[in-house]
Amino acid sequence: MTPVPPVPLRKAVIPAAGMGTRFLPATKATPKEMLPVVDKPAIQYVVEEAVAAGLTDVLMVTGRNKRALEDHFDRNQELERLLRAKGDHGRLEKVRATNDLAALHYVRQGEPMGLGHAVLCAAPHVGDEPFAVLLGDDLIDPRDPLLARMAEVQGEYGGSVIALMEVDPAQIHLYGCAAVDLTKDSDVVQVTSLVEKPQPGTAPSDLAVIGRYVLSPAVFDVLRDTPPGRGGEIQLTDALQRLLSDGDEQIHAVVFKGRRYDTGDRGDYLRAIVRLACEREDLGEEFRTWLHRYVTESMPKSP
Repeated sequence: MTPVPPVPLRKAVIPAAGMGTRFLPATKATPKEMLPVVDKPAIQYVVEEAVAAGLTDVLMVTGRNKRALEDHFDRNQELERLLRAKGDHGRLEKVRATNDLAALHYVRQGEPMGLGHAVLCAAPHVGDEPFAVLLGDDLIDPRDPLLARMAEVQGEYGGSVIALMEVDPAQIHLYGCAAVDLTKDSDVVQVTSLVEKPQPGTAPSDLAVIGRYVLSPAVFDVLRDTPPGRGGEIQLTDALQRLLSDGDEQIHAVVFKGRRYDTGDRGDYLRAIVRLACEREDLGEEFRTWLHRYVTESMPKSP
């Protein structure tokens, strides 16, 4: 019998229903995903990453007060007319570029019940296909195409694929954590167990789960039967551990060593802006000069 070829990866799910409480009061009326990283909202970086990996169908799982997400990726004909009349073709091109990035869809997560529940909200749209999940707090540098590599691994090994990154052992309790075995590929490991935010001193490794997943649709059946876990929320990590424990599917991981910008923490958000601004062709040279002068000459000295 001729083997059935794997279903190509074409759908992405972006959970975007969080309240962004760490960024209050800025996020009182503005979705945290719309906070700018230099001059582009964080959510746009994530959608562009999905598109660059060949995903053409993007579902955002949103909540109350998230209308700005839909507006950002929709046409703004009044603004376009204004820019066209002014002859500002550079900004016009940037505005219009967001209109047709992908086929964008939206569904509401009526109650904030955790990442696992947000992913489950995508089940009717995803259907019986593998799909990617991209968390908006993790920005992956486009020069390090993590998601494309994960799609390759899923096509070869099947099952689900997660992204792991080495972190300081003192910080591992802040993440989901994986125990792993090596494979024939130097950047790929087989996951043997997962734990969500292990107690200090109990983590099986220093490999943290970061916000990129390529998941088998089998995860939906498990999520439907997954009770609330850490923080009283339905945890995606718990559902993936159930898949492992039941032996239904294998889970592999790409160990990422590239550039990742965490915008979910205020300090890391500021560092991400500085790093990206320093590398911009249009801003970098002037900004680096100012930053060096500020750090060496003007920055207040610690007492």
